[in-house]
Amino acid sequence: MAIEVMLMDDVKKLGKAGEIVKVAPGYARNFLFTHGLAAVATEAAKRRLKKLEAERAARAAEEKKAALAVAKKLEKLELTVSAPTTDGKKLYGAVSVTDLLAAIEAQRGVKIERGQFSIEDSLREVGEYEATIDLGHAVTAKCKITILDESAPAETAEA
Repeated sequence: MAIEVMLMDDVKKLGKAGEIVKVAPGYARNFLFTHGLAAVATEAAKRRLKKLEAERAARAAEEKKAALAVAKKLEKLELTVSAPTTDGKKLYGAVSVTDLLAAIEAQRGVKIERGQFSIEDSLREVGEYEATIDLGHAVTAKCKITILDESAPAETAEA
């Protein structure tokens, strides 16, 4: 014998928020109800779900607005990093993501989490690279990274 419940949140392998599904009474009573993931499919539960959806939409809009503001700060970001090399081309080690995140924070005043930053190549040679910063809510920013040889003389303009 199964009972009908309305999901208040997405439940893996069961359904999405707002769906009415049939589940075993013990599963509903011991897991879904106690974790606030579902409620008995009544009119009051439907009203509560609509209120929760409105709150989620408002929170998502605020988070997207904040992500767009951060993306604007990171617009046309170019990082230049000097590192020691063995032969003028290969680095002794690699430039780490932590180093790059610290440089972004110092240059633009924006703290970015390690999981938001992605780069396809490992930074083991002198050259130019491109990284992507995923700010969530389908907002991304591009970052140009230039790695220079630390021992090479700085380019100077003749006067």
